[in-house]
Amino acid sequence: MKKLISQVLPSLTEHGASYKILSSKKDAEIEGLEFDSRAVKKNTLFFALPGTHTTGNKFIAGAVKNGASAVIFQDELSQQEIDSYPDVVFVKVDSSRFAMSPVASSFYDNPSKKLVVYGVTGTEGKSSTVSFLWQLLRFSGYKAGFISTVEYSLGGDAVANPEHQTTPEATIVQRELYEMVCNGCTHAVVESSSHGLSGKLNRLGDVLFDCGIFMNVTLEHLEFHGTYEQYKDDKANLFRALDKHDHVKIIDGKETKVPCCGIVNLEDKAAPFFADCTKEKVYGFTTDEEKSKNNERAKIQTVKIENVISTKDEINFSLGEVNVKANLPGAFNSYNVTAALLAVSHTTGISIAQLSSKTEKILPVKGRMTVINEGQDFELIVDYAHTPSSFETIFPPIRKRCSGKMICVFGSGGERDLTKRPLQGEIAAKYCDVVILADEDPRNEDPETLLRMIADGCFKAGKKEGENLFIICDRPKAIRKAFSLAGKNDIVLLLGKAHENSIIYKDRVMKYDEIAEAKAALSELK
Repeated sequence: MKKLISQVLPSLTEHGASYKILSSKKDAEIEGLEFDSRAVKKNTLFFALPGTHTTGNKFIAGAVKNGASAVIFQDELSQQEIDSYPDVVFVKVDSSRFAMSPVASSFYDNPSKKLVVYGVTGTEGKSSTVSFLWQLLRFSGYKAGFISTVEYSLGGDAVANPEHQTTPEATIVQRELYEMVCNGCTHAVVESSSHGLSGKLNRLGDVLFDCGIFMNVTLEHLEFHGTYEQYKDDKANLFRALDKHDHVKIIDGKETKVPCCGIVNLEDKAAPFFADCTKEKVYGFTTDEEKSKNNERAKIQTVKIENVISTKDEINFSLGEVNVKANLPGAFNSYNVTAALLAVSHTTGISIAQLSSKTEKILPVKGRMTVINEGQDFELIVDYAHTPSSFETIFPPIRKRCSGKMICVFGSGGERDLTKRPLQGEIAAKYCDVVILADEDPRNEDPETLLRMIADGCFKAGKKEGENLFIICDRPKAIRKAFSLAGKNDIVLLLGKAHENSIIYKDRVMKYDEIAEAKAALSELK
């Protein structure tokens, strides 16, 4: 891909953003977009982004040295410094991060205009719903790609996502959508985090969504959004986006009108709020007759999930007269599968009955209620649950079927919402016989201080340190402690890391694979 910067800058004014070229050079050829100066190559447009601890303007010299032909920046940069790079175009904007989305979309020829695009948002259930939706599209004969926390696909088989980010920066989102188009995809599923949907970060600001799916919104990421109301409002930008275009896409070179809709989990009290953020049709789902009344908008058409039977290996349920079976653990997956079924059905015209014949082929997502069996006496489950609401979802059904002890290992992310920590501890202590607190991603926080904030909730629920509560920062050691306490009929849960490939500390990033570490620890028991 090659373009002149003069060809992409007008996209800023189209979005109400102003810009000013401050260099003597007014145009340049660009062949790539980067926000990391270390990744810059010849003829790259470099976005100097503001950071938490520094400013991107400090990295402009390195970007130019590596071959940047143009720089988009904000804040102050001296004219003397600009003039010292006569072969580089310097463009000043109010927000270089906001500018990335329209510029990237324009550079990659607005790829979401050529795809049917689904967005999935929610505190929990996003990754599984994205994967199930993508799989159902593929089983139905559509070539599709997806972007998600755990894995992604640009049109081929799913591959592991090496990053911790759920929704990547706008340059990456637009590039991956463009690659999906180049690979022949007609459909794309995008896991849409609250950060990605936030107007401040604008990562998804220029993705033309055709279907928005809302799973839930609970206490999370308040360190960024500030309040629950702002968190909810930022997530709802997904549904507002449905009204921003006419849903006429160029699919396989042909102009196609895409049926547009929103899908909401009516068991979440915020469902009516999300539904009211779009004028498009909205479909709701629920297992509860009373909660189906959580529908202040007559336009929401409700689908009832009934007769849910869940084992550790599969779920069975019905949607009206249609029976659905999937080889997935956990009753909560009935919500994820139903959301995926509704999305595919209402955008493609394929009936739920037809699609239900394909659900048995759905594969689970790595690190989502993943059972590890190496011949040990106890049951071992790895899951990504890391919020109070996700604990309330997974613990009760496991507690109900556990005839022995429940032992859990988890922590909490550093530099993230503090209010959830004691709640995590209190809920875990309520359901589990033994709680072991271990590093998740301490980042710049002191690991033990962080874990003791969780322990406060455990103490409130009656746990005693050294008896049924242990604080072991070193996660591999914590896992081995859990296994040493486990016996026949016990269940051990390793929570919070799941698919992630590292533990982030203040001064280092430690490579880490929860499933591999668990298997290594189990081998030591033999």
